[in-house]
Amino acid sequence: MPPRGVKKGSKRDRQYKEVKKSEEKEGRSTKRAEEIAARTVNKEKARSGESKSASRSSKRGASASHRGGKQSGKGPGGRTREQLYNDAKKLGIDGRSNMNKDELQKAVAGAS
Repeated sequence: MPPRGVKKGSKRDRQYKEVKKSEEKEGRSTKRAEEIAARTVNKEKARSGESKSASRSSKRGASASHRGGKQSGKGPGGRTREQLYNDAKKLGIDGRSNMNKDELQKAVAGAS
């Protein structure tokens, strides 16, 4: 369900549906995908002045649509355990639920 104040068929409604679909495609649960989509839409509304109030953090930095996942998977930690788990799931790796991040990295790298 889209956040409050988002009219059906509006730009933000379409954005919500697209983000939700994308998150589900990445392997997240429907509930988690809805939460991420709602947060994204609310932040974009705050950035563009469509909301009554906005936190300072909502107005700083690159927008989520501009960033496009650029923060995830960068730096010394690499991809997150969740991302590695979803890759392992797509590759059909057995025992993935019991693996830690390092084990998942090795398994995914070996299967690719």
